[in-house]
Amino acid sequence: MFEVKNKVAVITGGTGVLGSSIAKGLLESGAKVIIINTRIEVLKKKLEELKQYGEVSGYICDVLSEESLRNVRSEIENKYGGIDILVNAAGGNTPGGTISEDKTIFDISIDEYNKVVNLNSNGTVYPCLIFGESMARNGSGSIVNISSMATYSAITRVPGYSVAKTGMNIFTQWLAMELAMKFGDKIRVNAIAPGFFIGDQNRAVLINHDGSLTERSKKVIAKTPMRRFGKIDELNGIVQFLCSDAASFITGAIIPVDGGFSAFSGV
Repeated sequence: MFEVKNKVAVITGGTGVLGSSIAKGLLESGAKVIIINTRIEVLKKKLEELKQYGEVSGYICDVLSEESLRNVRSEIENKYGGIDILVNAAGGNTPGGTISEDKTIFDISIDEYNKVVNLNSNGTVYPCLIFGESMARNGSGSIVNISSMATYSAITRVPGYSVAKTGMNIFTQWLAMELAMKFGDKIRVNAIAPGFFIGDQNRAVLINHDGSLTERSKKVIAKTPMRRFGKIDELNGIVQFLCSDAASFITGAIIPVDGGFSAFSGV
């Protein structure tokens, strides 16, 4: 039921911590994985790391460019015949889109705000439309988007990221409805909402230079019933589940993987 062997999986942001971990998990389960990134050297380095786990290839592609996405889709279709899985792991915040503790919302750069919203909203929508069209033509496929705890309630300092990910949630549900009603029950769209994991983008706000927890980290742990941060590979199982026949009647779902953070009131 959980088989993904020989399925063709495209992972945007596949060179990042989250995307490359999901790529590794799918490769180990026998999927044929394609990772995409805008930087050739970063892509080559990640492909070298991943090739030991299975059949992996990569393409230079800008998730915010329709032309770039269509060109890569054509190359993938010519090589593999179609796309079975799309994981949209491209995204994240920027320093300029984050409000520092000594600033207010009125100090944020509108340009930086727009960059964060564009990357995390359109950076998911465009690949869904371009790669999802390939799935629709073949009548089957699974799309997994990456949501966030920032969509459940207001989290300080990250307004643009919160707005974009919340919009992406309703797009996930909307696309799930659209594809099921017009292209059949074999094409599904879901999202996972990671809790707090320590990665390159958030390390500085969660971990002090001496390795101790910051005040922000202490607040996160206090609201996480499991009393720890997640391990990045703890996302791999839910992704494989959603991409397999075990999830054949699941679409439009946004599933938290958060150690209980979203369920806990803090009291």
